[in-house]
Amino acid sequence: MSHVPHELAEEFPELVAEIHHLRETDGHFHRITNEYHEVNRAIHRAETDVEPCDDFRMEEMRKQRLALKDEIYGMLVKPEPVAEDPA
Repeated sequence: MSHVPHELAEEFPELVAEIHHLRETDGHFHRITNEYHEVNRAIHRAETDVEPCDDFRMEEMRKQRLALKDEIYGMLVKPEPVAEDPA
């Protein structure tokens, strides 16, 4: 098992610019990426025995990280709405 943190820039290297843009312009995206980073770091600390936890807690944190990553990815690939030309 790898004990390497799953940073968003490493998970989605082709979307780094979009991650940065959405963090600056979308409050919800900013909040869920912060939450992802917190959960990700907690998992990394548990995996490296800095802050060990039981298997149930580890599984719950991994599920939470996956759900957040799915939501983040969905927002990253969602096309931005195009403003209609009021002609």
